Amino acid sequence: MLKSRYKNIITEGFSMVKIVEDIFSKGFLEVHEDDDLSSCLSLFKKETPPVLAVTDSKGEYKGVISRKWIIRSSFDSSETKVKTLMRSAPAVTLHDSLSKVAKLMIESEIMQLPVYSGKKLLGFVTDDNIIHGAVKEQWSNTRVEEIMTKKPFVIEETESVGAILSLFKSEGISHVPIVRDGKLVGIVSIFDIIKNIFQPRQSQTRGELVGEKVPVLSMPAKGIMKRAVTVLPESKLPEAEDQMHKFDISSLVIVSKGRPIGILTKRDFLEPLAQMEKPVRRLMVQFSVKDVEIDEIQRGYIIADFESFTHRYGETLESGTLFV
Repeated sequence: MLKSRYKNIITEGFSMVKIVEDIFSKGFLEVHEDDDLSSCLSLFKKETPPVLAVTDSKGEYKGVISRKWIIRSSFDSSETKVKTLMRSAPAVTLHDSLSKVAKLMIESEIMQLPVYSGKKLLGFVTDDNIIHGAVKEQWSNTRVEEIMTKKPFVIEETESVGAILSLFKSEGISHVPIVRDGKLVGIVSIFDIIKNIFQPRQSQTRGELVGEKVPVLSMPAKGIMKRAVTVLPESKLPEAEDQMHKFDISSLVIVSKGRPIGILTKRDFLEPLAQMEKPVRRLMVQFSVKDVEIDEIQRGYIIADFESFTHRYGETLESGTLFV
C-alpha cells in the first residue's frame, strides 16, 4: 500500500512512462582510486560534474565520489586517497523505472547512480534527473504542501550550533529553519556547520590560522545561518524545482505569514516515487570501511546515524538493500 501521505498525488498501481534512458546524464569524468582528494576538487571546480567515477589500475570502474562527501569529511584533501571516501553505488540499467531508482537512492544514501548497458558504464542518473522527470511527467499541477514535510523542527537564532548538531543527530535531518519569535530569519544545514566550524578549526590546527580557539559549538545559530529560499504551500512543484536549481540548494522553507510551516527537500520529491516500488521481501545491510580505523566513539556515532536513518525513512523503505 502507498503511504497515506501521498494518496492524493500517486494512485495505487500507477507507474510513470519515463525510464532511466530518457533522463540520465551521458558520459562521465573519472579519477584513479589512488589519486588524492585534491585532484577530485580540481575536477569538480573545473568541470562541475555531479559525481566522479573511480577506477582502479586496470581502468575498471570501482565506485563513485562526490564533492559533498569530500567537503563533509575531516580529511586533508592533499594527503587522503580517493579510495578512502569512494562508495560502491548500486547500478541501474537504461530500462529501470524512476521509482526503482528513487528507492535505490534513498536506500543507498547515494544520489548519483551509475547507468549500465550490459557491462558498459554509460553515465550517471542523479536525484535532479529523477525529480525533473517526475515533475515534468506527473506533478506539473501538484502543490508543494502535498509532499512537503509539515511542522518542521525549528531553532531560535540565539540557540547554539551545538543544539543544532544535537537535533541533526537525534532526528536524522540535515537542514533546520532558524526563527526569531516564530518568524523565519534563516536556515542552517550540516554543510554550513562543516564549512564555518569544523573546516576552520582543522585549518587552525594545521597552523594556517592564529589566535585563540573560539568555543565554536557555543556560537549562536545566527552566526552561521544563511538566507532561506522560500515558497508558499500552494506553489506548484515545477516552481519549487526551479528555485532549487536556480540557487543550487537542496531544501526550501514553506512559509505562511512569515512563519515556517514546512520544509521541502529533494528527499521529499523522491519518497513518493520510492513508495511506488513493490517492496523487496527483506532488508539487507552492506557495511564497508576502506583504509579507515574506527574507534569505539566513532562506532557509536555510526550506529546512532543508522538509528536516525531508520527512524526517519523506515516507512518509506520498508525493506530492500542499505549500502553503507
